[in-house]
Amino acid sequence: MKHLINKINTVVSTQPAIQKPPQFGRASGILMHIASLPGPYGIGTLGQSAKDFVDFLDHCGCAYWQVLPLGPIDGFNSPYQSLSAFAGNPYFIDPDALHTAGLLTEQEIADARYDGSPWATAYNWIKDTRPALFHKAFSRVDTALQQKIDAFTADQPWLEDYALYTAIAKDFGIACWADWPNKTLRKRDPKTLDTIKEKLADAIAYEIFLQYLFFTQWQDIKSYANQKGIAIIGDMPIYVALGSADVWAHPELFDLDQNDRPRRVAGVPPDYFSETGQLWGNPLYDWQAIKKDHYRWWLDRLGMALTLFDTVRIDHFRAFSAYWAVPADEETAQNGKWLPGPGMDFFNEVYAAFNFATPRIIAEDLGVLDDDVLQLLGDSGFPGMRVMQFAFIDTGDGIHWPHNYLPNTVAYTGTHDNNTLLGYLWDLNDGARQFAFEYINYLCEDDAWQQGGPKSPVCHAFIRHLWMSAAKLTIVPMQDFLGYGADTRMNRPGEAGGNWCFRIPQEALDSADSHWLFEMNRIYKRLKPQKQ
Repeated sequence: MKHLINKINTVVSTQPAIQKPPQFGRASGILMHIASLPGPYGIGTLGQSAKDFVDFLDHCGCAYWQVLPLGPIDGFNSPYQSLSAFAGNPYFIDPDALHTAGLLTEQEIADARYDGSPWATAYNWIKDTRPALFHKAFSRVDTALQQKIDAFTADQPWLEDYALYTAIAKDFGIACWADWPNKTLRKRDPKTLDTIKEKLADAIAYEIFLQYLFFTQWQDIKSYANQKGIAIIGDMPIYVALGSADVWAHPELFDLDQNDRPRRVAGVPPDYFSETGQLWGNPLYDWQAIKKDHYRWWLDRLGMALTLFDTVRIDHFRAFSAYWAVPADEETAQNGKWLPGPGMDFFNEVYAAFNFATPRIIAEDLGVLDDDVLQLLGDSGFPGMRVMQFAFIDTGDGIHWPHNYLPNTVAYTGTHDNNTLLGYLWDLNDGARQFAFEYINYLCEDDAWQQGGPKSPVCHAFIRHLWMSAAKLTIVPMQDFLGYGADTRMNRPGEAGGNWCFRIPQEALDSADSHWLFEMNRIYKRLKPQKQ
């Protein structure tokens, strides 16, 4: 492990000189998914609760809000298996804004309020009730609004394919295009497409309407945050789902067989999260095909993300160096092999295409690291990630120990895939937990560390230690800041069900100790400059 740290510290670029992106200034942020925001509609929305959370970050002195992917979710509610790399999740559309716009009545939004638990996202209820509500709003689109929707559509070259794909999938009742019974439709025969467009014209227009609402509301939230001096970090899954508009519209860019099925699928080998690896099942890219037009589809995708967000965390960055390819008929990820990714050839195109006057990309470099991945990180200049929880399960002197953090690093107590900090401490064996307490100089008597809640001494001690580190940017998940236990964990990798549900009511958010975090930011030189 010491060899790995030395390699990270001494890696020298082998690429021709390029202008490296600037590093983050010393700052902090909170990880909070949109779905987890409080509000009356069963799920967090792009309405007042999102602006209230921006105000909360401002009071904490934080400069960043990190969110999970904003795309449409899959059947297990995962934002990492989206049916589009470009579209937004319609469930985030705020009903109050539709009422203000005259598209819904006061009674209709009153009927859309959820009276169940505010501690979990009501996915089943939302999926049952939101379509009828949104169709009512759609039925009231007038000429002036339609002109705005048409202008929006003209600026989004991906949108018509997405809307058509979604309308067809709903009409068939079959989500994945590779399972559609009509082969000419699977193969996008022009005459068949013209026929289906005519048949589903109203359904297609409805899907476009939803995307217009999502993007309009999101830009309002982002502008509000930026005006407060808060930047938003988005999250881009490296892969897309087989049952996505992207694979249907561009099958030539993916490693598929003649039956429209993946030859090999994505995953990772055995790791901390799973003894058999993680079998994600996404189709893999045909990087040679993508390279032929200078990575145009990928640049379009990244361009969309850099419009939605100030900075983008690219999930599973190591796949640009080499990716784990598993035969499609395997039941686990154990029997895969590493295949070469596009490397700096791709990122040189990225540098040529986008403005990097500010930090734009974070490389999620967790998992198996080898010399090639470290070289790619060094060549790109992007900051990597460090996770404090990983330190105390490591018997060596690993890269996740805060004393080994480099400045060009984004450091977390944990990510959306980790247990909460308090839940993690419960899971540690007695010896590892005691050493963790010694490491951060947390002195407790007996079982006092078990105290959770917004003023949890042990959670505050870990956050303080992270804030002291050399990492330029530090991020704490909202659950860790609130001192919550394992029952509020966002995701358990390798388990399909029961994830992505964490949500908090307004009173829980109000209980957070914003003054304490403001003081941590002040003391450790992470305080966001105050807007005049």
